[in-house]
Amino acid sequence: MHIGSALSIGLLGLKAFTIQVQAFISPGLPYFSIIGLPDTSLSEARERVKSACTSCGFAWPDTRVTVNLSPASLPKRGSVHDLAIAAAVLEAAHAIEPDATVDTLAIGELNLDGTVLPVNGVLPILMHAHAQGIRRAFVPCQNVDEARLVDGIDVIPVRHLGEFMELCGGEATWNLDGQVRLETSGIAQDVTAAPPRELDMSQVIGQEETKWALEVAAAGGHHVLMIGPPGTGKTMLASRLPSILPPLSEGEQLEVAQIRSLCGTLAAHGITPVPPFEAPHHTASVASLTGGGSGIAMPGAITRAHDGVLFLDEAPEFSPRALQSLREPLETGMVSLSRAKGTTLYPARFQLVMAANPCPCGHGWGRATNCTCRPQERMRYWNRLSGPILDRIDIQVDVPPITSVADAARQPSEPSSAIRARVEAARGAARERFAKQGWGCNAAASGEWLRNHTPPAAREAVEKALASEALSLRGADRALRLAWTLADLAGKTVPDADDTAAGIMLRTRLRQ
Repeated sequence: MHIGSALSIGLLGLKAFTIQVQAFISPGLPYFSIIGLPDTSLSEARERVKSACTSCGFAWPDTRVTVNLSPASLPKRGSVHDLAIAAAVLEAAHAIEPDATVDTLAIGELNLDGTVLPVNGVLPILMHAHAQGIRRAFVPCQNVDEARLVDGIDVIPVRHLGEFMELCGGEATWNLDGQVRLETSGIAQDVTAAPPRELDMSQVIGQEETKWALEVAAAGGHHVLMIGPPGTGKTMLASRLPSILPPLSEGEQLEVAQIRSLCGTLAAHGITPVPPFEAPHHTASVASLTGGGSGIAMPGAITRAHDGVLFLDEAPEFSPRALQSLREPLETGMVSLSRAKGTTLYPARFQLVMAANPCPCGHGWGRATNCTCRPQERMRYWNRLSGPILDRIDIQVDVPPITSVADAARQPSEPSSAIRARVEAARGAARERFAKQGWGCNAAASGEWLRNHTPPAAREAVEKALASEALSLRGADRALRLAWTLADLAGKTVPDADDTAAGIMLRTRLRQ
């Protein structure tokens, strides 16, 4: 009797944990069982592993085979553990060298013919392996570029279980037909190459006031609501906000890359300093926004927008439950998803941009001569954006229609690079000011700090707005944050009364 072992790594959200895979071949009737809280897809590994091993010329034991996944108290999911399970069984049957998998990670899904298929989440898995002192890993060849982003680990790509057996000192009969070779060569991609970014603020005709509001939003990390009739450029402006945001730091790039790796989209985006941009459809459910799925919840749109922009076009058309689900992430920068098999925490620190029409038909602008909406319909339309949500939106700006293309085209239109330079300078001033507190931008500053450090003359306008109930206390703090951002953009050390007045104006421009 012999117990074979191998190492794999499981994921609970982005939190990884090491799994000791042990296989025991014992006398008894032929049976193959996997224990240790596997989900359905992992339980089905019995058939995948058995068929893959047989296809390599391995004589499957005509006895009882038991595979244990430790720690048994944590749920395991997915097909990422197939290769480790096969390695443990092969070691228990002395088909590979007993020390070939010591301190070595094995991840990959097995096909019935023994080919090793790519899996999601390789980047967070390898980062956890590095932190645990694991310095060698077998990974599917399609995931090798992603795996090699983690320094300090000897990454060994494998295409077939038979190849893995030979690398571990065993003998196998295997081959890759032409079709598999073609698929293998086509999947592998260089994830270090950033996708081209052609969106630029200079492409937007006119709307200089809205561009200025977005510059303020980018400089301070503020949330934005744009209101205007259809065709005024709200979506175009929002999609270009990432082009004026500061580039992601190396740590932020890895954080975003881990999320994309878990979602299986890293190869499409690559490792890039450009902040992510997510724009879910207005019919999106709560689960698609926050994350969902059976067992362990998967990331939703707000997590995929982490360190970037979440754009909700036609915001009042989203369901009230979907909009309310944004309240906690907007405050905490995290989303907690509880399911039957556990609670998962995902990062959700994003910049929210919302766009809305002035009324359901979209023509309730100016004199609204073409508007067909009744007052009750307008009220019902805007009531979908509840007070608590609007109170968390720092900037509310009108986007008027362009009345003359010729006049708008004659206005100088700055490129995103020029705007981004001012934004980076303002962010740098904020980071220097908040170095002791650890805040990266004005939007993260506490209300207590703002009230204590804003000059009394600058606070006077906010006090009047509070007294007249034009602002709530949260709204007053956000107006002060805007005042500090405007001061940073102007190169001032502290805001003055004009900055505070402009901050209040940016907060209270919502059309009733």
